[in-house]
Amino acid sequence: MSTTPRTTGRRRAAALLTAGVAAALTLTLSAPAVAAGSTLHAAASEKGRYFGTAIAAGRMNDATYMGIVDREFGMITAENEMKMDATEPNRGQFSYTNGDRIVNDALGKGKKVRGHTLAWHAQQPGWMQSMSGSALRQALLNHVTQVATHYKGKIYAWDVVNEAFADDGRGSRRDSNLQRTGNDWIEAAFRAARAADPGAKLCYNDYGTDSINPKSTAVYDMVRDFKARGVPIDCVGFQSHFGTTIPSDYRANLQRFADLGVDVQITELDIEQGSNQANAYRQVVEACLAVSRCTGITVWGVRDTDSWRTGKNPLLFDGNGNKKAAYTSTLNALNAGSSNGGGNNGGSTSIDTSAWYVLVNRNSGKALDVYNLSTADGADIVQWSRNDGNQQQWQFVASGNGGYRLKSRLSNKVLDVSNFSTANGGEVVQWPDLNGTNQQWNVTISGGYATLQNRNSGKVLEVQGASTADGANVVQYDGWNGANQQWQLVRVG
Repeated sequence: MSTTPRTTGRRRAAALLTAGVAAALTLTLSAPAVAAGSTLHAAASEKGRYFGTAIAAGRMNDATYMGIVDREFGMITAENEMKMDATEPNRGQFSYTNGDRIVNDALGKGKKVRGHTLAWHAQQPGWMQSMSGSALRQALLNHVTQVATHYKGKIYAWDVVNEAFADDGRGSRRDSNLQRTGNDWIEAAFRAARAADPGAKLCYNDYGTDSINPKSTAVYDMVRDFKARGVPIDCVGFQSHFGTTIPSDYRANLQRFADLGVDVQITELDIEQGSNQANAYRQVVEACLAVSRCTGITVWGVRDTDSWRTGKNPLLFDGNGNKKAAYTSTLNALNAGSSNGGGNNGGSTSIDTSAWYVLVNRNSGKALDVYNLSTADGADIVQWSRNDGNQQQWQFVASGNGGYRLKSRLSNKVLDVSNFSTANGGEVVQWPDLNGTNQQWNVTISGGYATLQNRNSGKVLEVQGASTADGANVVQYDGWNGANQQWQLVRVG
């Protein structure tokens, strides 16, 4: 979400309720049953999740490799090309060639990107390894700022800090050169990342935290502290590099983090091959689908021969690119999982007034958004690249007569046609909830997409001019079933 203010010159009179508010139009549902997804991305999307993989720039000329990537995965992570040694090989000299190649290829194909990683004790360039104290802290924050700024607006979620906790069984911080700059170094990195790329989700990522143990509890306590103090953190990544079994408390551990108010993401999944591999992959998928804030799964590599775990054959495709039994069990679990098993549902065909939804425009793929994170009366409603922030989350509030108001999670204000306009292009803003007819919307869902018709004007919610740009205005207009008037309701919590 942009933080650059803009001037609208809008003047907004308060919406007044009259005693004779007529009944709002009723919700109409006419959605056919959704067919099972035939790829990992399609099946996960139907459940409101993503399914991704990590790729290497050096393999992007391999047709078999990229054929699988293009067909199966909707989220891309660079294996090494965006790490510290790759992006700043010499102090103050940044190199983005291979990272850009991966990012631009993914975005050009309609995929999203996880940024990995801004700050890590490993894979530091030589010049950084020799630094310490305040000089290192300054260099670290400059690195975070420069890299996050370079990719601003292109990254779904950043692994801001990677693997900062030790494996000592006590939940201690890792004794690294970064840790020795002061215990607040993680917080400082997150604040710098938010300032540089405010629209991206900011994640902490680690391994060995998949079960409830001293290490995961230490991360849990840090996240809880960050949330309490307003340190910007949106998600926690669980690498999930497994042997032949999954921890029995895996789901419960994901859930306890989600209960802190952050998303959880499975970020580097691979499971050692054996008689239980297919079953273990199924268990991971089922755990994610059962936790409402588990937003997606990324496997760390494409084919077994691409894996860093040589000889373990831990991925979903064999060395020849053939689907393994683990692939089939994963796809089946995605398709069999309850569409709202944990709360999420991509393209919901009904409305749950206790849930929060992101409304994704069919034409642009961007989300309904309160501009500039505003909580002010009359703030603009626009479309913006989806990041699932509070400014993009909406709750359907029943008007008591079949209509709905859409309440912003950020501001608690509702979608409102400014000044009760009945004109094409009438401005849509946020305003305190008065249950006025200009705040009531009839919702019709067909084929997985919703049309929202304003009760006062009879016009529908659309992205003006069918724009695909971030910040494009959302207005009302005569309904003509255009893709810019259709919204996918993606349940996020």
